[in-house]
Amino acid sequence: MNGLVKAKNVHVDDSYLHVTLDDGRIISTPMDWYKPLQKATLAQLKNYKFICLGTGIEWEEFDYQLSVESMLVSNKEEKVA
Repeated sequence: MNGLVKAKNVHVDDSYLHVTLDDGRIISTPMDWYKPLQKATLAQLKNYKFICLGTGIEWEEFDYQLSVESMLVSNKEEKVA
Protein backbone atom coordinates (compact mmCIF):
# COMPACT_ATOMS: atom_id res chain seq x y z
CA MET A 1 0.00 0.00 0.00
CA ASN A 2 1.38 3.39 -0.98
CA GLY A 3 -0.67 5.47 1.48
CA LEU A 4 -1.86 7.98 -1.12
CA VAL A 5 -5.48 9.10 -1.03
CA LYS A 6 -6.56 8.93 -4.68
CA ALA A 7 -9.78 10.09 -6.28
CA LYS A 8 -11.68 8.38 -9.06
CA ASN A 9 -14.84 10.51 -9.35
CA VAL A 10 -16.12 13.98 -8.44
CA HIS A 11 -19.76 14.94 -7.94
CA VAL A 12 -21.15 18.31 -6.86
CA ASP A 13 -24.61 19.16 -5.57
CA ASP A 14 -26.06 22.41 -4.21
CA SER A 15 -24.20 22.12 -0.91
CA TYR A 16 -21.36 19.61 -1.12
CA LEU A 17 -18.35 18.49 -3.08
CA HIS A 18 -18.32 14.68 -3.11
CA VAL A 19 -15.20 12.78 -4.08
CA THR A 20 -15.21 9.02 -4.53
CA LEU A 21 -11.86 7.50 -3.64
CA ASP A 22 -10.29 4.62 -5.50
CA ASP A 23 -10.99 2.35 -2.49
CA GLY A 24 -14.75 3.11 -2.64
CA ARG A 25 -15.01 5.61 0.21
CA ILE A 26 -16.76 8.92 -0.45
CA ILE A 27 -15.56 12.21 1.05
CA SER A 28 -18.12 15.04 1.18
CA THR A 29 -17.19 18.58 2.17
CA PRO A 30 -19.22 21.80 2.11
CA MET A 31 -18.92 23.87 -1.06
CA ASP A 32 -18.51 26.99 1.08
CA TRP A 33 -15.01 25.72 1.92
CA TYR A 34 -14.00 26.42 -1.69
CA LYS A 35 -14.66 30.09 -2.44
CA PRO A 36 -13.27 29.99 -6.01
CA LEU A 37 -15.79 27.29 -6.93
CA GLN A 38 -18.91 28.75 -5.31
CA LYS A 39 -20.05 30.87 -8.23
CA ALA A 40 -19.22 28.26 -10.85
CA THR A 41 -21.96 26.67 -12.92
CA LEU A 42 -22.56 22.94 -12.75
CA ALA A 43 -21.04 22.60 -16.22
CA GLN A 44 -17.92 24.43 -15.06
CA LEU A 45 -17.65 22.25 -11.95
CA LYS A 46 -17.88 19.12 -14.10
CA ASN A 47 -14.91 20.37 -16.09
CA TYR A 48 -12.21 19.06 -13.76
CA LYS A 49 -9.25 16.78 -14.16
CA PHE A 50 -7.25 14.67 -11.78
CA ILE A 51 -3.66 15.72 -11.18
CA CYS A 52 -0.70 14.29 -9.27
CA LEU A 53 -1.58 10.65 -9.92
CA GLY A 54 -5.16 11.19 -8.72
CA THR A 55 -4.22 12.80 -5.41
CA GLY A 56 -5.45 16.20 -6.57
CA ILE A 57 -8.25 17.79 -8.56
CA GLU A 58 -7.85 20.78 -10.85
CA TRP A 59 -10.36 23.18 -12.34
CA GLU A 60 -8.22 24.87 -15.01
CA GLU A 61 -10.82 27.53 -15.79
CA PHE A 62 -10.47 28.86 -12.24
CA ASP A 63 -6.76 28.01 -11.82
CA TYR A 64 -7.81 26.09 -8.72
CA GLN A 65 -6.22 22.91 -7.41
CA LEU A 66 -7.42 20.85 -4.49
CA SER A 67 -5.55 18.11 -2.68
CA VAL A 68 -7.86 15.18 -1.99
CA GLU A 69 -6.08 14.57 1.30
CA SER A 70 -6.79 18.15 2.38
CA MET A 71 -10.51 17.33 2.27
CA LEU A 72 -9.93 15.09 5.29
CA VAL A 73 -8.74 18.01 7.44
CA SER A 74 -11.59 19.26 9.61
CA ASN A 75 -10.42 22.87 9.95
CA LYS A 76 -12.51 24.92 7.52
CA GLU A 77 -10.04 27.82 7.65
CA GLU A 78 -7.38 25.67 6.01
CA LYS A 79 -9.67 25.07 3.02
CA VAL A 80 -10.69 28.60 2.11
CA ALA A 81 -8.50 30.02 -0.64
